[in-house]
Amino acid sequence: MKNKQVIFQDWGLIDYKQGWDRQEALFAETVNEKIAIRNKEVALADGTGHTYDHSVASETLNYLVFCEHPHVYTLGKSGKPEHLLLDEQGLKEKQAVYYPINRGGDITYHGPGQIVAYPILDLDNFFTDIHLYLRTLEEAVILTLADYGLTAGRYPGYTGVWFDADNENARKICALGVRCSRWVTMHGLAFNVNTNLDYFKNIVPCGIDDKDVTSMQRELGREVDINEVKKILKHHISVLFNMEMML
Repeated sequence: MKNKQVIFQDWGLIDYKQGWDRQEALFAETVNEKIAIRNKEVALADGTGHTYDHSVASETLNYLVFCEHPHVYTLGKSGKPEHLLLDEQGLKEKQAVYYPINRGGDITYHGPGQIVAYPILDLDNFFTDIHLYLRTLEEAVILTLADYGLTAGRYPGYTGVWFDADNENARKICALGVRCSRWVTMHGLAFNVNTNLDYFKNIVPCGIDDKDVTSMQRELGREVDINEVKKILKHHISVLFNMEMML
């Protein structure tokens, strides 16, 4: 099967609202292009007795974005506002902001030293299965950690990537939360590399109040080259999704 072309962008450290707006613009571009292709398909087939030749269709664009955000807490559609344990003054003291957003999941934290990945993909170009999509993103992180000698896995009943999920030392290193419309995705994953874990003490992470949160720095006992981790994660995502990365 031919690899699907994906435009890769690294936005560096970017304000969360600015990044959200840029995501929404790429998402809308892909959805609108998909609708235009579908309308063209209907117009060509309508009343002619001919089926539409999908091989001549222009393909929707796909993006993979990496970035980091200044301190921010985001609450998904199914989340509970009381899972943020700070008031407005507390947020100011932590130099953090707060946004209710349109992804799935509960509350999470983003900050410097954390890789945030936003795949804006038309899953019709890959596979139309959200469960498989989430598991594939998790697998890319699991494989990345394995390259550093770290054995991670999944926690039954929860999304994300975990260490020691089968015992009382369970701790989460990567959270996932996505939005999907017309099989086009946005939002994605937050992977703790050199993240300041103290910021997680101000929330009930992902609505789970009895499990710990960790980072690569904590697990390895040293700071990690985040750009190196980005390259490895990008490679595993591209292989698992059969992507051809374009700049």
